[in-house]
Amino acid sequence: MSQEIEIEFKNLLTQLEFLKLIDEFDVQQEDFHKQTNYYFDTQYFELKHQKSALRVRTKNNENTLTLKQKLDKHILETHQNVSKHIFEELLKGEPLPSGEVSDQISKMNIDAKKITYLGNLTTFRVEFPYKDGLLVLDENHYLGKIDYEIEYESADYTSGLNTFNELLSIKQIPVRDTESKIARFFNESRRNK
Repeated sequence: MSQEIEIEFKNLLTQLEFLKLIDEFDVQQEDFHKQTNYYFDTQYFELKHQKSALRVRTKNNENTLTLKQKLDKHILETHQNVSKHIFEELLKGEPLPSGEVSDQISKMNIDAKKITYLGNLTTFRVEFPYKDGLLVLDENHYLGKIDYEIEYESADYTSGLNTFNELLSIKQIPVRDTESKIARFFNESRRNK
């Protein structure tokens, strides 16, 4: 099974803060790459109610099905590669393929056959090493909205949190309560109804 624990810290940015960071870290336009997340849940948001999320990420002509589950302060990710054909079938409402992800969903007492496609979010992302981790700058487009975000991925929670908070302080960026991309997508989706 392809699983990993993700330790990451995130903060929303204003457009001005985002542009300033791009300039200060000497990021070029060609450094950004595009990825799209396609989000899935049941009609009654059973995954969301269990603090979990399901997406297919398309990046570099690959499609990765990922289940994210809250695990203490971290996120447990279960990954499964899917073919272009299976991905297209999922968008049309076909059930999840058998494998690690649907097995994990079944362990949550959720019927994987009830999972349905809800929408997508496209990110223009740049990532580069920073101290002992990976710094990520994202420009996210979804449901007619654009937001900006900084993420820091680390192998250790405590040192990662300290490095991230220190960076925000040095760059004079206020700490903002920042939900995951999928949570922001769902919140915006509700506002648009």
